[in-house]
Amino acid sequence: MAHDHLGRATAVALSVVAAIVIPAWQAVGHVGLSAAQFSAQGDQTLRAAPYAFGIWSIIYLGLIAFAIYQFRPAIRRSTVMGKVGWPAAGGILGCGLWILASAFNQQWLSVAIILASAGSLIGGLLCAPGTVSRNELWMIITPLTLLAGWLTIASGLNLATVLTAQGVIAPSVAWAAAAILAVLAAGFLVGRRLFTPVYVAPVVWGLIGVAVAEAGRPVVAGLALAGALTLTASLVTLRRKPPAYRVNSA
Repeated sequence: MAHDHLGRATAVALSVVAAIVIPAWQAVGHVGLSAAQFSAQGDQTLRAAPYAFGIWSIIYLGLIAFAIYQFRPAIRRSTVMGKVGWPAAGGILGCGLWILASAFNQQWLSVAIILASAGSLIGGLLCAPGTVSRNELWMIITPLTLLAGWLTIASGLNLATVLTAQGVIAPSVAWAAAAILAVLAAGFLVGRRLFTPVYVAPVVWGLIGVAVAEAGRPVVAGLALAGALTLTASLVTLRRKPPAYRVNSA
């Protein structure tokens, strides 16, 4: 048991290190394309304002706290980490691997990586037990849910970018609307299962970023803003549903 815990904790920690160090290395060393240059090849269909990506600062802080916390000896008995530990390691590692794929302009690989990362995190969170301690809620569930939410909208943007760059779709209001609706559907369905604003917040944040970036296309901007408002309102309509994670009294 202790050996399994240490191995899992080490894998998570190394994944967090990779997710933070690889982008820094790529930026400082000017290795290949930057994320902005990669996206510019096909962001004519849909894009988000650069400021929206500032959410990574919060995500990184949460992941660092998570990586440190899960080394605590008491966590070896945590059923929460037993469910989310390995999926988290894979999902977080994917964030660093995506940077490498985009730097070397491996467009379809970038799509596969980000979808796998989002799916791994969401799958792990959906399998987590419903009753958690307060520390587990804040130090494990919250940072992973925040990342999962951001990867949800990032996946939509990435897919639209690659499809456009590859010439599969042509930039149009219709395709932009389809991408926004796909993100909105995913955000609603997963948000309904997890029932936490921590997942929904980055999706809403990203949609607002899209509305700002697409101000020159009023229909697209309006749809993104309406999606953000709808997703926010969905939390109110779901207030009657018990939360997916209940804090135990112990």
